[in-house]
Amino acid sequence: MTTAEKLAQLDAHSARVLRCGGPKAVEKQHALGKRTARERIELLMDTGTFTEVDRFVRHRCTAFGMGDKDIPADGVVTGYGKIDGRTVFVYAQDFTAQGGSLGEMHAAKICKIMDMALEAGCPVVGLCDSGGARIQEAVDALSGYGQIFYRNACSSGHIPQISVIMGPCAGGAVYSPALTDLIVMVEKESQMFITGPAVVAATTGEEISAEDLGGADTHTTMSGVAHLSARSEEEALGAVRCLLSYLPSKAGARPPLMDFTEHEELQPLLDTVIPDDSSLPYDMHDVVRILLDEDSVMELQPYYADNIITCFGRLGG
Repeated sequence: MTTAEKLAQLDAHSARVLRCGGPKAVEKQHALGKRTARERIELLMDTGTFTEVDRFVRHRCTAFGMGDKDIPADGVVTGYGKIDGRTVFVYAQDFTAQGGSLGEMHAAKICKIMDMALEAGCPVVGLCDSGGARIQEAVDALSGYGQIFYRNACSSGHIPQISVIMGPCAGGAVYSPALTDLIVMVEKESQMFITGPAVVAATTGEEISAEDLGGADTHTTMSGVAHLSARSEEEALGAVRCLLSYLPSKAGARPPLMDFTEHEELQPLLDTVIPDDSSLPYDMHDVVRILLDEDSVMELQPYYADNIITCFGRLGG
């Protein structure tokens, strides 16, 4: 083959992978109001900064008819780019390709990007939309999950790890997010549960919907597993960008310095927030807002444990 022919072959191969799970699968994803993995990454990262890693990786399973099955990018898009000018590593599971299920090579791609993030001292963001383990790959898939969990533990306390649940994730697909620092869910679109409603009904006899079992409302109000919920994918990915603006890229580094506006008349505000009558209540949200830079407060778990406020905020930028 000539060089031109080789390049044309490479372009054709790349175009096939970039179509995700194919036109019908992508159309079905869009009909559900959901974006593809690549569209989500494009929305999350600064324009034109994303570099994909391991685009052409393929699974090696031959059992159960998998030998001839083509799964573009093996169901997960991995790489790195910029968010507000800072390097961030990301993986996005592609539900249009074999339901985003995790097999040996799918897991290897995620592990590689997590290793790169830890070595570089940069945050890692996981966009999760997976049906769980690829059962055709059996123990190889389960081993892959173990490798991911191990890296979650190794990265803990060293680099920020953020998970965004963007679909019905079950089993191993939610064990890793639960080990990360922050979890964002999309209302009416994402669920997190160990096993789904059908298994719950078969084992306990209890009938429950997927939303009640593991939806955003359940995990932001009852279990406390998720830190934030969003009304749309755009809002969820915007929340990730906002969260990263408060965090250093790694342990020991300084967080980003932001422009800020000094509060006017700070002392009078503090003098009046607490009522003269000690039997009367007051809202601690007012105290937090007064103490921190104007419009800099981002509350976490606002609907869980109402008797405490946890938030990010800034003092002097």
